[in-house]
Order: sequence, then structure tokens, then C-alpha cells
Amino acid sequence: MTGRRARAAAVLAACGLVLAACASGAAGSPAADGGHSAGNMQAASNPALDTGSSLGGQPAPDIRLENQFGQRMALSQFRGKVVVLAFVDSQCTTVCPLTTVSMVEAKQLLGAAGSHVQLLGVDANPRATSVPDVMAYSRAHSMVNQWDFLTGTLPQLQAVWRAYHIAVQIQRGMIDHTPALYVIDAQGRERTVYLTQMNYASITQAAQILAQRVSGLLPGHPALASSRSLAYIAGTSPAARVTLPGVPSGSVNLGPGQPRLLVFFATWVAETSDLRAHLLALNGYARAARHGRLPGLVAVDEQTTEPSPGAAAAYLKGLGAPLRYPVAADVTGRLADGYGVADQPWFVLTSASGKIIWKHDGWLGVRALETAAHRA
Repeated sequence: MTGRRARAAAVLAACGLVLAACASGAAGSPAADGGHSAGNMQAASNPALDTGSSLGGQPAPDIRLENQFGQRMALSQFRGKVVVLAFVDSQCTTVCPLTTVSMVEAKQLLGAAGSHVQLLGVDANPRATSVPDVMAYSRAHSMVNQWDFLTGTLPQLQAVWRAYHIAVQIQRGMIDHTPALYVIDAQGRERTVYLTQMNYASITQAAQILAQRVSGLLPGHPALASSRSLAYIAGTSPAARVTLPGVPSGSVNLGPGQPRLLVFFATWVAETSDLRAHLLALNGYARAARHGRLPGLVAVDEQTTEPSPGAAAAYLKGLGAPLRYPVAADVTGRLADGYGVADQPWFVLTSASGKIIWKHDGWLGVRALETAAHRA
């Protein structure tokens, strides 16, 4: 088997022809050439993590596209740095924000050595390929000056997707793509490929695995600023009682005892929808719930994917009108995982016994929510 064919086989084996986005991916096998053995053993048994698949050091195909500032960029110009290259849908509301958070957190874990790491994204949305599209995503996630998000004409992007074995397709109006993230060494060689998993509580763990791999390719193998267990983190189901911090203050209690309607969101959803209008419109449901014996409404900000811990509080302060329902912060991501959240926004209706009896992907009007809530 030629080097190119072997490389392709390794990538396809890692990706398993998985598409995400867009949708979740499947975990790969543990990387044979990075990380610490104890942590690798924990990660290998963690279904929410991909520990990476080795690519054997084949030369990475060059990429020549434009970044979010309209500047011509090439992968080859970053020789001398370790490159973390991700394929990201510029309008994604599912797995891609998890990818970008893990990239940034991995670089931060490297401390000063992070200056020798370049973060790159390549647009994986065939319908949103303009420079303003990649700038909008970068702004929404506070990534403007933290990476270069590359795009080009559709033929140019398709050539890059083929070179890196990224499957992209449009299915039922959704953009599905292989959620791959590559680590390329300072000599421009592909070393490891990872698949981002649709799991909120494992973002920091994924960042740690990525940082460990990058550290092994940097001079002196710098120690990480911090580390945590890589064992599986279970989600918090509706059957469990939990107290979350309120936004901007206070606390919110969830769990069995009464039916509830929850809407999970993040402030960056404003990039793809009128978040302000939707949140304020939900005041109508809150009023109906108080007078019509419908389940109470709670909004949950998915803080694990926010650009900063205070993003939700700042956004709500700027709404210009109060929300008539409580807002809580899912600081760890465990609530989103336990409630089966797979997109933003995401509605979940729970029964008094703590069971999920209805869920919906995307915004709904008050009448449709009232109809759904009568199931409780």
C-alpha cells in the first residue's frame, strides 16, 4: 500500500465515514504516540472521548485559502509551529462549537508554549463559504484573533475536503460533515486525527488529550497548566435533583416533583437566529404557564460552549426587557448530556416523575409549545 493510500485508510478508519453536524461522531482508537498511560487508560474506556488515531507522519496536503480577514493563507506558512486543524461548519450549532472550545482550551493548557501552536479552521459548509460567513462564526465564538478560519470558492473547499478525506453532504436541509481535527507537526507532517464527540461535559477532557498530544511535539514537551481525570463524566438526568446557578444571580432547582419545559441555548445562537426575539417571545409561554396550568419554563445556558463564563449574563442584560422565567447556567455540561441535548436551541419537556416525554430541535412559537406542554 502506498503512503498516500495508507494515510487515507488511517483517516477513514478513524472517522468510520462518520458525519456530524452537524451530528455526533464515533470514538477512535487510542493514539499510540501521545499522552500519559494512566490518563490514556481512563480515556480509552470513556465513550464520550476520542483518544485519536495515528496518521504515521505523512506530509499534510497544503491548503491555500482566505481567512476571516480576507487574507490569503497557506498551511505551509506555519512550518515551525504545531498546527491544530479543524473542519468546521461556519453556521454550525451542534458539534462544531465543541471543537472550537476544545482547540482554544488545549492551547491555553500549554501556557507560554502555546505561542508555538497555530489554530486553523477550514469551512465545511458548502452553503456558507464567504469571508463574512467565517468572520461571523469567529465573532460569535470570540475566535476572531485566536485562529485563522479559512474559506474559498466551493471548488477550492471541495479540493481540501478530498485531500483530508472529509465527507460533506446536505441531508434534510442540514449540513453534515466529518467532525475531524488534525494535529500537524512543525515539519508539516500529519500526526494524529481526532473526532469531536457530541458531549458537553467532556470538552475540557478532550482539550487535555489534545494538549498532551501537542505537548509531545513541542520542544521540551512542556507540562500542562492543569490536568483532570479522563474518566467518563455521567450526565445529570431529569430524574436527579440538581441546583444550578441562576443567571445573572440566585439559583434554579430542577428535577422530579413537577413537570417542566426547558429550553437549552447559548448566546452564540444569535449568529444563526434572532435570539433576542425568541427569548422575549417565550415570555408569552411563561404567562400562559402561570394561568393555564402548563409546566413552568426554565431556560438553560450551555456555559461550556460560551466564549466566557459571563457571556449569558451580559447578553441578558442587553435584551432591553426582562425575561419572565428563570435562566440557569449549565456550568459543567452534565445537564445537557443527561437531558440528551444535541443542538442549540433544544427544548425538553419533562414529567413530574423526571422522565423526558417530548423534545424538539429548534425554535417554536408559543402556541406550538403550549400544545406540546399539554403532554405533561
